[in-house]
This record gives sequence, C-alpha cells and structure tokens, in this order.
Amino acid sequence: MINQDYFINLAKEKTGDAIQTVAVAAPHDLATLESLRNAVDLGFTKVILVGDENIIKSVAEEANLDISDMELVHAENLADAAQKSVDQVNAGKASLIMKGLIDTSVILKAVVKKENNLRTGNTLSYVGILFNEDRDKYYLTSDGAMLIAPDLAQKKGIIENVVDVAHALGNEEPKIAMICAKEKYYEKMPATVDAVALQRMNQEGEITGCLVSGPLQMDNAVDLHAVEVKGIDDPVAGRADILVVPAIEAGNILLKTAKYLGGWTFGGIVVGAKVPIVVCSRSDGESAKLVSIAVSCMLSARNAQK
Repeated sequence: MINQDYFINLAKEKTGDAIQTVAVAAPHDLATLESLRNAVDLGFTKVILVGDENIIKSVAEEANLDISDMELVHAENLADAAQKSVDQVNAGKASLIMKGLIDTSVILKAVVKKENNLRTGNTLSYVGILFNEDRDKYYLTSDGAMLIAPDLAQKKGIIENVVDVAHALGNEEPKIAMICAKEKYYEKMPATVDAVALQRMNQEGEITGCLVSGPLQMDNAVDLHAVEVKGIDDPVAGRADILVVPAIEAGNILLKTAKYLGGWTFGGIVVGAKVPIVVCSRSDGESAKLVSIAVSCMLSARNAQK
C-alpha cells in the first residue's frame, strides 16, 4: 500500500541521522503550520519559519499549535520571506525550501537570482508525486507546472531531473514513458518526434540512469492488458514508473484528473536548483504536503552525498 506513511518511512530510512531542514517562506496559514508540526513530530525534518512573525504566532496561538521548537525568522513582506528563505540555504542552515502562503513565482524569482547562487545550469522543472493508498505503485510525473511547451533540450533536462528524484527514492533504473496521443512516430505530431529522439539519446548513453521509451499512449504506459491487446513489445510499456508529458497542459490535466476523478493524491516539488523546493497548492491536503517534504528531504540528502 502506497500512502504518506510509505514515503515518510522511506525518508527516515534514506536520510538516517542526516535530518534535513526546510526553510518555509510565508507559513501564514494553519494548514502549512499543521503539516510542518506533524513533519517535525514524525521525526524526518526540522523547520525554519520565515515570514511575518506576528501572523505566524497569531495563527499558531489561535489553533493552540506549538511551534516553540521551530526557528522563526521575521520577514517584512513576501519577497523578503522568499529571499530570507534562500539566505537560510546559503548560510548552511537549511537544505530545502518550501512555499507557504506565497506565489511560486515569488519563490522562484529569489531562487534564480544570480547573486543567490542557487542555479546549477540545469533545467528547472516540476516533478509530481502521484500515489493512491489502494495501489501498490506510485508514479512520478513531469512537467505539469513549470515548463509550458518544452523543447527537446528542455525535455532532456526534465528527464534528468525526474531521474534524480527516482534515484533518491531508491529506484536506480526507473522506466520512463514519453506520453503522447499516439504510440508511433508521426511527423505531424511533434511530441512523437521528440519521444523517438529522447529514446535514442537514452539508447546511445546521452541520457543515463533510466530506461526511456516513447512515444507511448497513457494506456500503453501503465496498463499491461492494453499492451497485450495492442501487441506492443516494449520493456517500459505497461510498467512505467515515470510519466513525462509533452506540455504543461497535459501534465496539469493528468494530475488533477487523477486527484479529483480518480481518488489519487499528488504532491509536487521543483528540482534543478541546488536545493529542492516544495510547491504544494493551498488546496492540497496534509498528505500531499507531507509526502512532498519527505521526497524533498530524500533528494536533498542524496545530493549532499554526491
């Protein structure tokens, strides 16, 4: 069964004594503070709260929520909260960042600022963690929130980023399906052209640490019965661990359809910078937030070992 406990226990196993610290920008809402309280109590992270001290204390006190063991850094406004969260990383006090009641764009503006030295030259992309406690498998997806219409080079970066996440979770050779509306090369459908090119890059050793296949339709990627009926002979077909979509609309629709019509839960992180960034929506439940923090902790711990 894949639920939040699966990821939390995995985070404890993967990080061991190297407990990671998250700097949270503008944790001005109760849902974020409650998730952080639970994350600390579960023993897989430490927390630095960065925001308006009066708002944070007021929200916590009104809910009778103890935040006394969390460091509090006052920020004058949202931009200041984003910058001071980045400062915690550069000072060596935090190893990941989380957004609270603040737009993702404000966080990313601070992250990509040249003088903050968090860029790596890699593509910045979003990785969704899609899970359902009634299933024995989870999926990583990308990119449903960052890159609008990625070109071939950006798709290569998307794959490299999501592979890093899979490795941090213990999957050393994840199977990646390049999701398209057709499972064959078709020159009038650019997504299929890119999928074939990316599979070739993988076969030739330009993309490593994974097995890339495409183009594959969604059913061919995740359902062995569909693969059998269609007679598809492919090592990824029906067994995909990672679903890479051709554009932001496809990724966004995939995640939200799974959540609202299929009963799945998804968390999300931005990767490609020096540290991972937890970017859950305000409407996301506690499980999504906890899993996103846990996955970020595992990625941060793995990066520290490189």
